[in-house]
Amino acid sequence: MKPLKEFTIPFVGLKVGEHHFEYDIEQAFFEHFEYEDFNDTYVHVNVVLNKKATLLELHFEVSGEVNINCDLTNEPYNQNISNIFDLVVKFGDEYNDEYTDILIIPHGTHEINIQQYIYELVVLAVPIKRIHPGVIDGTLNSDILKKLEELSPKPNKQKQSEGDIDPRWNTLKKLLTDK
Repeated sequence: MKPLKEFTIPFVGLKVGEHHFEYDIEQAFFEHFEYEDFNDTYVHVNVVLNKKATLLELHFEVSGEVNINCDLTNEPYNQNISNIFDLVVKFGDEYNDEYTDILIIPHGTHEINIQQYIYELVVLAVPIKRIHPGVIDGTLNSDILKKLEELSPKPNKQKQSEGDIDPRWNTLKKLLTDK
């Protein structure tokens, strides 16, 4: 996959200290990754790059909303998301990204691409179980919900009285009282 240029940060020309970057992520970003779970996306990303003499510290903050389909009704709705992540970039002999929050890049590298981290932050911010807010509060009027309600097991409203109990149980009840 070809890296997107706007997510490449050339850190060689930056002074030691904090540098702020902002990105507005739209649906085309996820189409680049061939991710099709989102119907639409409105996400804002703040990245703070703290350049130090021997390493880089990146702090990501993701917030916004994604339009996704409900797992129960397949109705689209807007899901608010937010996520944060800290990444430490060190310099070494060869590229190594096997650690979650540490990235080692070769000496002499002059830029870093952060598109993969942004993609993962947004995707992981979406809840595993996606339920439309109308399902939770009961305001959603959907054919699927009506069918689920129709097919759900009904509670037995007829309570059995003492006289309706099978007489064979009476002898077993005597065992409890005979002690």
